[in-house]
Amino acid sequence: MTSLRVGTSGWSYRDWDGVFYPAGTPARDYLSWYADRFDIVEVDATFYRIPAARTVAGWFDRTPDHFQFTVKTPAVITHEKILIDCDEERDRFLNALAPLRHKLRSILLQFGYFNKKAFSNVEAFLERLDRFLDAFPDPHRLAVEIRNKSWLGPRFFDLLRRHRVAYVLTEHVWMPPVEHVLESHDCLTGDFGYLRLIGDRKGIEETTTTWDKIVIDRRERIASIVRAVNNLVSHAEIVTFINNHYAGHGPETAQNFLDAMANENNLEC
Repeated sequence: MTSLRVGTSGWSYRDWDGVFYPAGTPARDYLSWYADRFDIVEVDATFYRIPAARTVAGWFDRTPDHFQFTVKTPAVITHEKILIDCDEERDRFLNALAPLRHKLRSILLQFGYFNKKAFSNVEAFLERLDRFLDAFPDPHRLAVEIRNKSWLGPRFFDLLRRHRVAYVLTEHVWMPPVEHVLESHDCLTGDFGYLRLIGDRKGIEETTTTWDKIVIDRRERIASIVRAVNNLVSHAEIVTFINNHYAGHGPETAQNFLDAMANENNLEC
């Protein structure tokens, strides 16, 4: 096994108070407590706004030296401007991340679903993505997630591989099962692998909008995913992030994933 890092998408959930965090833990201490349990986190807040450098420096100061962050690119770049005329936002974002130094593992480019009005075909999207990656400093830190399942093909994966950019395997209601994608494609396109367990946001919110417990038993599904990705772990570091919306409570689901990986490899967790 090369390396596996597992964490959640975010840490600042008050619903975790008294369940994952000790009851009454001040919000300012959430990250430090989280970093005692997991060694990586995916920062979701940066999708909504570019953080202040002092905020990012605080993340660095409240985590141990081995801890790592994956940071989501702001929506202004991926959803509003969609990679066009966004050099100023890109540079402000990268400057804001500078205080993370060696703790910055990767930067996630998460795209939504694009209809024909946005891009007439996959080639139009890939042309724009290619230009963006060409101009991006240190692109091998990047990971790209798309939600147009018909775009998963050789041209897409070859483009990522040429730039040494990681492809994001996504367990999402709009996308094929992770196992099917791995069977059909060589998904290691960069220096590391990236897996996100997201699920069906709309569907789970019909059951709950409180993220303090598991409401969907995903353990069999997780075991199947683990068997599928297990081979990747011997070839590259794999970072895995679990959203609250996947099963109802991100930290417990992340532990289920670690347990499943340990069972698959006959390891103690």
